[in-house]
Amino acid sequence: MPEGGFERAGRPTESPGFLLWRVTLAWQRALAAALRPYDLTHVQFVLLAGAWWLGMDEGAPTQRRLAEHSGTDPMMTSQVLRTLEGKGLVERVPDPADSRAKRVRVTEAGEALRERAMYAVEEADAGFFAPVPRGDALAVLNALSGSLAPVAARATRRGAGA
Repeated sequence: MPEGGFERAGRPTESPGFLLWRVTLAWQRALAAALRPYDLTHVQFVLLAGAWWLGMDEGAPTQRRLAEHSGTDPMMTSQVLRTLEGKGLVERVPDPADSRAKRVRVTEAGEALRERAMYAVEEADAGFFAPVPRGDALAVLNALSGSLAPVAARATRRGAGA
């Protein structure tokens, strides 16, 4: 029996992984449609919103801190931030404490767009998750979120031949 007590699925509709894949694709399509009027991709929105959230709590985050918070690859984060910077939505400034690091500040234009886009994303989320009571959805998603680090560690060990 596979780890976690799951038996092998006889059909796709009995496979948690396949169902999660389908749900994830549908959710990504819903968010892409919600963000299209703002000329933002989902990852651009996540990094813009993440920079704003972290900025509210901690001051302008470093790119690395933003990548960790968002769950994005640091190199991809840098490329996406370059695009957002080109759109005038963020600025990257040297970190006074570490000359190798850059801090990410959301501009006034970025804040205005983030606010409008956040409303659209929240509306899309509300519509997408409407069939499931909010508490149930959050319980499942928080349980799955808690399993991300151990799953990533196992995948890394397997990839290294462990």
